[in-house]
Amino acid sequence: MSTAETIIQTRTFENVKQLPETNKKIATWLSFLLIPLSGLITDIYIPSMPHMAQDLHQPEHSIQLTLTLFLISYGASQFITGSLIDSFGRFRLTLFSLVIFIFSNLVIVSTRQIEMIYAMRIVQGITTGFIVVAKRAFFVDVYEGEKRKHYLSIMSIVWSSAPVIAPFIGGYLEKYFNWQANFYALAVYALVMLVLEWIYSGETLQNKRLFKGVQIVKDYRFMLKDKSFGWGIAMCGLSYGATMVFSLSGAFIIEHRLHFSAVVAGYAALLMGLAWMTGGFIGKALLNKAFLPKLKISNALQLIFAIAMIGMAAFSYNIYTLLAFAFLVHICVGFIFNNYFAFCLGRFPAMAGMASGLTGGGVYIVTSIVSYSVVGSLQPQNQQGLGCSYLITGVVSFLILHLLLRKVKAKTG
Repeated sequence: MSTAETIIQTRTFENVKQLPETNKKIATWLSFLLIPLSGLITDIYIPSMPHMAQDLHQPEHSIQLTLTLFLISYGASQFITGSLIDSFGRFRLTLFSLVIFIFSNLVIVSTRQIEMIYAMRIVQGITTGFIVVAKRAFFVDVYEGEKRKHYLSIMSIVWSSAPVIAPFIGGYLEKYFNWQANFYALAVYALVMLVLEWIYSGETLQNKRLFKGVQIVKDYRFMLKDKSFGWGIAMCGLSYGATMVFSLSGAFIIEHRLHFSAVVAGYAALLMGLAWMTGGFIGKALLNKAFLPKLKISNALQLIFAIAMIGMAAFSYNIYTLLAFAFLVHICVGFIFNNYFAFCLGRFPAMAGMASGLTGGGVYIVTSIVSYSVVGSLQPQNQQGLGCSYLITGVVSFLILHLLLRKVKAKTG
């Protein structure tokens, strides 16, 4: 038996509601509605960050840390959640995680202690890890062949809808209510999804995998030996890290330096989400084009736009030039992410949960390290600083892509 062929128990789950064939379509829609949860959690309160800092009497970096802690815990949790849902099923763990997630939001709105908010953001990262990993694995469980490939690509686009919708909603919640309204909204959303999941969804995992620590390590080692898979995780993390740079610094630049309102900051974040989604749609349209060459072109454009953004700042700097260049950069990184994320998720169909967990976990760990390190070291305060942040992530992506291309040419040459 090879390393990849972990011992499997062939019996299905007893005393657990199975997904009825008649509910397959609605369960698919519910999965699509839960996939963007991680994006909703990160983006809905972005326009509120400056006011959150003022209300809690905290410096900017302390509020930015609430986002970073979520990213780290969400990423780290997925290294184990993938194995757990492969061993104990998707359905019950998803329901339990939704309950805990609802509770964590209610704690956040009722406290003024930043340490408690940090703790609840970590809890949210872990519970969201269970929910999203299970729903990503759903498509591998239920669909095969071209349908699976189709849904995995669509899934990435659906996931990118959260950065479009969330800050738009968050900006108005901040304007008419307060920063706590964002977390009330998340609790209500999770409650609705909990009820719908309970009624219409069910277990999709047909065969259990034994939960053994040694075997899990062997499986992860097997997957990471696939260099294209490992580099793919790094590329996804760098691409999403570029967008998180804007999430961490954009609202502060727009509200504190350019003196616009939280609603304007929300619209700006919405625009970045549209750019990310546009990159995803372009990636879907070019799905059958040669893989690495199209990514190389997108990365080259990313570097060109970042350099132009820095250069233009010397002649013209306002909210329009800031957002125009950021929009172009986000299209490029959205394109790269869409292609590589779908590739990584479908790479090991026999270990769908583990592949989903390792991919998601690796991506968010890389994202959190890249985004917080870049923002922490450069502390972007304007268009030039933001452009430099984009340039750094683009240069690292450039080096990885060229390393990959060189290895591919060496194998085929």
